[in-house]
Amino acid sequence: MKLEFQAKFLQHLNKKKSQEGFTLIELLVVIIIIGILAAIALPSLLGQVNKAKQSEARNNIGALNRAQQATYLEFGTFSTDTTLLGVAVGGGGNYLYTILTNDTSQVANNIANANTNVADQSPGKTLKSYLGLNGTVQGNNQTSEALTIAAACESTKVGNEGQVAALQTPEFETSGSTTIMKCPADFRNLSGKRN
Repeated sequence: MKLEFQAKFLQHLNKKKSQEGFTLIELLVVIIIIGILAAIALPSLLGQVNKAKQSEARNNIGALNRAQQATYLEFGTFSTDTTLLGVAVGGGGNYLYTILTNDTSQVANNIANANTNVADQSPGKTLKSYLGLNGTVQGNNQTSEALTIAAACESTKVGNEGQVAALQTPEFETSGSTTIMKCPADFRNLSGKRN
């Protein structure tokens, strides 16, 4: 009898284990928790993607500004030719690059407008545009040589609203022996100095 009881008890335990599993409510709770976590993480992820795309434009504007200053020191004029500047900036990607100068080539704008014509239009509508300002100021009274000065500016607006369409003539602000270039309205200076 004892052996029969043990066999029936083991059958009962086996049967009970085969019926274990998740209930529908437990499964729904897990799915809801995963959905909430995804909803929290997705905006942060998309923000990081845009920051990475914008860092491309910031780096290129900085490289163009430095190349413009070197070109001015060598040739006495700013250039609109990226080949002469020696800087390769991609076109047709996230940003469209343009270089504008005034008639005397004493002012140059390096422009990185957000490309809103890319296949997926949603990123272009959330990217900021960038502007590199280059100009010359007169040196101190002893040397009276022309000095180049540059500023990198970021649009405070996104997409089409923040794009640069025309040559921006830089404004200068002198404080003691330091001269800084001011960014135009709706732009902020990336160097951390006053706008």
